[in-house]
Amino acid sequence: MENELKEASKRKKEESIHKGHRDRIRKRYYENGLDGFAEHEVLEFLLFYCYPQGDTNEKAHQMLNEFGSLHNLFESDVPTLKERLKCSENIAVLLNLIPALANRYYRSKWGRNLILDNGKVACEYVLDLFVGHTVERFYLLSLDAQKRLNHVSLISEGTLNESSVYLREVMREAIQNQAACVILTHNHPGGTLKPSRSDLEATRVIAELLRAIQVRVLDHIIVAGDTYYSFAARRQHVTGYEAL
Repeated sequence: MENELKEASKRKKEESIHKGHRDRIRKRYYENGLDGFAEHEVLEFLLFYCYPQGDTNEKAHQMLNEFGSLHNLFESDVPTLKERLKCSENIAVLLNLIPALANRYYRSKWGRNLILDNGKVACEYVLDLFVGHTVERFYLLSLDAQKRLNHVSLISEGTLNESSVYLREVMREAIQNQAACVILTHNHPGGTLKPSRSDLEATRVIAELLRAIQVRVLDHIIVAGDTYYSFAARRQHVTGYEAL
């Protein structure tokens, strides 16, 4: 009986220590946001909402040791997270959800009736469009005559190619969304900004096809991380934003 009381007292003391630690972490966040937080502390804080009690510091270190960084952790799929972390599906889904939530947040901040009438604004919007994406995606941005964004179409996912199906999809989306002009954009998850030969050729072919139906290609923007490459800025195959 005495041992049980000691054990209960020990658990109560540990819970009190952890509660105080959580309160201190929250206070830091309230006062300064995540500035000054180490990677493991950011993850530890997030895990408060997976583990109502106990020490999440050790769990955060274990997860980062397994994946190497928050980036690698958050961009892993749910089955991989469950297998490598031996965690519940709820925890794996929460971790996997972070990039998708970030993407929705950044896209929503632009609001409606967005006008992409200059390269700087267009490139900033496109950077936010790719937040959280880990595979190559190709989008067509359909704009009206005032360069107001009508629609964002996901044309392909995976390696960019020049198949007839791919080109027909670009044409179909431009016509369906009543585009007067368009912006092409895709990402290079590997990190290089330099356009490939297929990037250059696809841009040329698409611009010619759309020109035939009086739709101008203003730009093709390649995104790698938080940097971008603009075809319009280099006058490659596109009309640019100032063309009439």
